[in-house]
Amino acid sequence: MKLIIWVLWPAFIAAGIAEVIFFTVIDPQQLYLFGQPVELPAMTTYSIGFLMFWLICAGASLMTWFMLPQEIKSALQRHADEHEDLARRKRSVG
Repeated sequence: MKLIIWVLWPAFIAAGIAEVIFFTVIDPQQLYLFGQPVELPAMTTYSIGFLMFWLICAGASLMTWFMLPQEIKSALQRHADEHEDLARRKRSVG
């Protein structure tokens, strides 16, 4: 589960930054897709754009994970195992 968070969280942040920069420069009503103007509402265009940026950034983050040396992956896993997962509630015994 932590691997998924390690990949998707930085991708989410990077996609948010890319979205802001892209749509600051480009008006969604002036976009063309396969030679045809995009006739979707602006909010839909923003949402689809964010998901596309997130997918691209997640792919880049995942490739980075795959290219890490095994020693680094093992060290990260040991570090994660030594620290409790704050997202999970502790179960009471008894």
